[in-house]
Amino acid sequence: MFFRPAQSADIGSIVELVNSAYRGESGKQGWTTEADLLDGQRTDTEEITRLLQAEDSMILLCLRDGARVASVHLEKCAEGAYLGMLAVHPVLQGQGIGKRLMAEAENIARQLWAAEKMLMLVITRRDDIISFYQRHGYARTGRTVPFPTSEKYGIQKVPGLLLEYLEKPLCGAL
Repeated sequence: MFFRPAQSADIGSIVELVNSAYRGESGKQGWTTEADLLDGQRTDTEEITRLLQAEDSMILLCLRDGARVASVHLEKCAEGAYLGMLAVHPVLQGQGIGKRLMAEAENIARQLWAAEKMLMLVITRRDDIISFYQRHGYARTGRTVPFPTSEKYGIQKVPGLLLEYLEKPLCGAL
C-alpha cells in the first residue's frame, strides 16, 4: 500500500469511492454503510473540491497496485486535527486498510500541524463504527450535534440522527 495526498485529478474517484462506501447498494457489501439510516449521496464534486482547496485541509489516498482503495479527509482545527470521511472500497473492508490509513493520517496530523488531539464525528446509532474507533484509541466525548438536514449530506430515513465527537490524544506531537 502507498499513501499520498489527493490532487484535483483524483476528485471524481474520491467522490465515487466515498459514496460507494457509505451509501446505496454497493455500500452494503461492506460494514461501514449508512444505507439503513440515510439515502442519497455522502459527498459530491463540489465538497471534495472545496476540501482539497481549503487551507490546512487535505485528503489522503491509499493506493494498492495503483488503484485508489481508500481515502480520508484531514483538517487542522483549533483543538488539533479533524479526521473525517474515512472510506475504504466496500469489497476491501475488513482487511486492515482503514486501520493503516487512519494511522498514517494521525502521523501526518502530528508532523504537519503538531496536532496533539484528533477529533471526528460519528453517527451515534453506529455502535459498530464507534467500537472500531474505540479499539484504535478514540473515546466518546458525549458532545453531540444534530446530523445536517441538507439533502447534500443525505436524506434521513431515521429522524433525529445525532453525530457524536470522538477524540484521541496524539502522543508525541512534534
